[in-house]
Parts: sequence; structure tokens; C-alpha cells
Amino acid sequence: MGKKDYQKEHTKTLLDEHVIGRMDSHGERFEVIIQPDTVEEFRSGEEIDLLENMPVEKVFSDAHKGEEAPNHLVEKVFETNEIEEIAESILKEGEVQITTEQRNKRQKQKRKEIVNRIAQNSYNPQTDAPHPPQRIENAMSEAEIHIDPFQPVSKQMDQVVDEIRELLPLSFEKKSFAITVRGDMQGKIYGLLKNLGSIKDEEWLNDGRWQGVLKIPAGKQDEMFEKINKVTKGEAEIEELDR
Repeated sequence: MGKKDYQKEHTKTLLDEHVIGRMDSHGERFEVIIQPDTVEEFRSGEEIDLLENMPVEKVFSDAHKGEEAPNHLVEKVFETNEIEEIAESILKEGEVQITTEQRNKRQKQKRKEIVNRIAQNSYNPQTDAPHPPQRIENAMSEAEIHIDPFQPVSKQMDQVVDEIRELLPLSFEKKSFAITVRGDMQGKIYGLLKNLGSIKDEEWLNDGRWQGVLKIPAGKQDEMFEKINKVTKGEAEIEELDR
């Protein structure tokens, strides 16, 4: 295998797990190979060490073929030979090339995360019960929701919720529950409650029991009942509060 063939084969292997950042300028094409999650983090404003997430610190004219861009052209266009600065410019001003398989995988992952976030943090105000994830998934399909493979989930949530609200009644209000347990159970249950939501107004009662007010996303109430009853063997008192 010749050097060019080896470079091409090596680059092809890298592209199985990475994506190409591409920018056309001055009639030339410039590309870098980078981790797909890094593109999302960079575009969402996070401080990222791009070089740590580039498998090769090179600027290509055709990454698929393993052909590097001439140094004099790189310096002419970017006014630097610093790879990280060049990569920043390409990711800011250019576009990201992604295979169909990579796109589908990322969209599927993000779609699942969006469905789970909505299911955990919302409920049906008509029935006062959470929406099952499959119902949310069906509404997204009916609304023909498009998921951006590189847009952070947090930035896509509002648009998704707005679009499926026409199909599903949704409320994101939180609910409060007074949780009362025997004193010797407080240590076992406290960490669990903190993981579910926020604890307010905790106190020790005159009879030695502990009580705290747990505020949680409404979609987590079934999970809360299940976990608390499992830890306390059904001995906890759980009362929903109007606040």
C-alpha cells in the first residue's frame, strides 16, 4: 500500500467516529476532522480544547482522501498556521459534514432525551397524571418534529414543547409533597429525596418522626412513590400539598 493509499484508509477509519468541519474560501476548501460532541459544545458557547478532540491536527483540502491543504493557502486564508485557531474559524463560519448513519444516530439519541425530559418534567393538567413517553413520542411524530443533530437538547426543548402542545395538554408546574417517616429512616431516605427534587421546610416532629416538603417536577411523582415506598417498605406518609 502506497503512502497516499494508507493516508486515505487511515482517514476513512477516523471518519467512522468523527465528522468533518468544512469551509470554502478564496476558491479553496478547508476541512478538519473532529469529535461530533465537540462541535455541539463549541457551538453552544462552552470553552473547549479543540485540539484534544481532533484525532489529527491537520487542515485538509479533502479529508476523505487524506489530502492536506497547502500551508501557504492555509496561512493566506486564515492568516495563521495555528490549527486550533483555524478549526475555530471553520466551525464558526463553515458547516459540518456528517454521514447519514451518524446523523440518524445523533437524532435518535437527542429525540429520546427530549422525550424523557418532557415526560419527567410535565404532566397532563386534565388528568393530573404524567404523560407516558410513548404518548409524547407519538405527538412528536404527528407534529413532524425535526431534531437538529448538533443543537443542544436544552435549546430544542421550547420549540418541541410549543409544537406538541397543540396535540397534548402539557403543564410544567412542580408539585409539593409532605413526606413523613420514622426517625430511623431519615438517613436512608434523605439522599433519595434530594435526587428527586428539592427539600423544603424539614423538621423533626414531637413524636420523633422526620418530615420534609419535597418539590418535584410533576412527571416524577410515580417514580417518587415507587422509590420512597421501596426504601421505607410502604411505611412513609406521603401527602400532596396545594403549593
